[in-house]
Amino acid sequence: MKNLRLIQIIFLLITLSFSAIAQQKSSYKFSFGPAKAPAGYTQVKPEMAYSKEAGFGFDFGTKPTAVDRGGKDALKAGFCTSDKPFYFSVALPEGNYAVKITMGDLKEATTTTVRAESRRLMLEKVQTAPGKFETKTIMLNIRIPEIAGTTNKVKLKPRELTKLNWDDKMTLEFANTRPCINAIEITKVEDAITVYLAGNSTVVDQDDEPWCSWGQMIPQYFKQNVVISNQAESGLTLGSFLGDRRLEKVLSTMKSGDYLFIEFAHNDQKEKGPNDGAYKSYTERFRIFISKVKEKGGIPVIVTSTNRRTFGDDGKLTNSLGDYPDAARKVAAEQNVTLIDLNAMTKTFYEALGPDNSKRAFVIYPANTYPGQKTAFNDNTHFNGYGAYELAKCVVEGIRTSKLDLAKYLIDGLKPFDPAHPDSFETFSLPLSPKSSVVKPDGN
Repeated sequence: MKNLRLIQIIFLLITLSFSAIAQQKSSYKFSFGPAKAPAGYTQVKPEMAYSKEAGFGFDFGTKPTAVDRGGKDALKAGFCTSDKPFYFSVALPEGNYAVKITMGDLKEATTTTVRAESRRLMLEKVQTAPGKFETKTIMLNIRIPEIAGTTNKVKLKPRELTKLNWDDKMTLEFANTRPCINAIEITKVEDAITVYLAGNSTVVDQDDEPWCSWGQMIPQYFKQNVVISNQAESGLTLGSFLGDRRLEKVLSTMKSGDYLFIEFAHNDQKEKGPNDGAYKSYTERFRIFISKVKEKGGIPVIVTSTNRRTFGDDGKLTNSLGDYPDAARKVAAEQNVTLIDLNAMTKTFYEALGPDNSKRAFVIYPANTYPGQKTAFNDNTHFNGYGAYELAKCVVEGIRTSKLDLAKYLIDGLKPFDPAHPDSFETFSLPLSPKSSVVKPDGN
C-alpha cells in the first residue's frame, strides 16, 4: 500500500507539472519502459490513466504491461505492450504534429498497427525482429470546433460530440499481435502541407467498427511532409457542410499550397427544392468551395462520389447517383480543377468483384457478427475495412495519375493500383478496434 501511495503521489506531481506547461510547450517526449527514463523524457507507467488534470496517460480503461529488458540504451531497454489494443492520449492545442514512435523488443519479435484519433490508419503492421527497432514518424492534425479569430464554432452533430476527432487531445491506438512501444516524441509543425477532406459518410473518419471510409485509410500513404485533416461527416451535403461552418473552419487554418479534396453526392441528390439538382445548387456550391479555396491560395480537387452497390440482372453496376457524377466532372473541367474519378473507379472495382463478392467490401454481415449486433447488417453504401482500404488506394492512384504536385509526397515503393484487379479479400487483415456500434452512419 505504501508503494502504491508513493506511485500515486509521484504521478500527481508529474501531472501537475505537465498540465502547468502543456499549453506553452510545442514538443513532448515520453518513455514507456519501467526503468528510469532517459534525460528529457517523461516516464509513463501502466497505472498512469489519462485525465484532464494529468494531460497524458493511457486512455479508455486500457492498461498495458511494462517490460524491462535491461541494457545500456535506456530508451530501448523497456516498453509497454498488451495482447489487446491500448490507447495513449496527450492534451494538445489545435495544430499539426509530427509524432515519432519507437517500437521493438530486445528479445522477441513485434508487430504493431497504429491508428490515431477516430481510427485513422497511420501505420500498418510494423514488424521488428528480436533485438531490432523501428522508428516511424506519423503526421497528425488536431482540431477543435472553435474557429480561430471569430466567435463561431462548427455545428457538430450529437454523435460527433464524443468523437475523438473533435476533442482537445491526441489519441493513439496500438494494436496487432504484439505491439511494443518504447517511446513517443511529439513536435508541433508549421510547414507541413495539409490535405483537407470535405465529404460525407463515405469519406469521414468512422469512430466505430465495422464502419470505415477511405478518408481514414489514406494517411498511411504520405510522407512526413503531408498531414491529412479529415473534416467530412456522415449525412452531409455541400450545402450542410457550408451551413455548419465546416468550410469556414477549413479556411481558418488553410495555408497557401494546402489542398481541399471535395466528394459529395449521396445526400445532395435527396434535396428536392426548386433550385436543387445536379446542375443547379450542387454545381453552384461546388463553385463556391472552389472560389473560396483559391482565394486562400489553396488547391481544390474534386472527387466524384463513390457508387452504391447496385447491380442489375446483367451483373453490371447501375447508376444510382443520377447526373451528380457528370455534374462534378463538368465543374472540374469548367473551373480547371483536378478531378479524381472515384465514381468510375468504384464501378470498375465492384464489377471486378462481382455481385456476390462485392458484399465483402461493405457492411453486409450476418446477425451476431459484431458485439451488440442482433440483426444482420445489409448496407450497400457504407464500407468495411477492406472496402475502405481499396478505395483509399483508388484515390492515391488518382493523385498519382493526375500528376498533382502532391504525388511527390506519396511514400516510396507504392505500386500502381488497378481497381479492375483489387487486392484479395482473403489476404486482407487489420486488427479490429475495440469501439464498435450497431448504429448505421447518417446518409445512404
